[in-house]
Amino acid sequence: MNEAILKNHPSLERATLGGGCFWCLEAVYQQISGVSAVVSGYAGGAMSNPDYESVCSGQTGHAEIVDVYFDPALISYRDLLEIFFVIHDPTTLNYQGNDHGTQYRSVIFTHSDSQSAVAHRVVKELEEANVYSNPVVTQIDVAPVIYPAEDYHQNYFRQHPGQGYCMAVVAPKLAKFRSKFQSLIAPEFQ
Repeated sequence: MNEAILKNHPSLERATLGGGCFWCLEAVYQQISGVSAVVSGYAGGAMSNPDYESVCSGQTGHAEIVDVYFDPALISYRDLLEIFFVIHDPTTLNYQGNDHGTQYRSVIFTHSDSQSAVAHRVVKELEEANVYSNPVVTQIDVAPVIYPAEDYHQNYFRQHPGQGYCMAVVAPKLAKFRSKFQSLIAPEFQ
């Protein structure tokens, strides 16, 4: 599925980000102008074709990620990273809020040397500006094989806004994004 998006839309680029539960990241990135698709998935582990249960066990080494397909003429990779560093805590190793385990680590999987350079530059700028009281622990690695999550994880917040986790965790992150990045919200979400 993920490769087909790029094949059918060659002007798009791909950003792969992990920062806790993929439902949170997906809900935010789906509302950004210039983003064409967001696919929740798994990356960075040792097992082929992992499923949600195996990833949640913490034994596969995968992170929950989102693949963000964007038009660089409308939104920059740097903008996507700036959003990323606001909507999760990049200073906590292997957890976000109540979600604990390596599957919730802060990670940027890059798809080019240019993306790697931008990611390293953004982290360096955040640290030099002392944005956080603790060091940034976000991993920056070359994108490995990426596996789409099961269909029931795709568009999760849109389909289940009243679900407990969505109301308690996803909705506040979405609200934080919307308050800080109003100019980047797609018109259909204004």
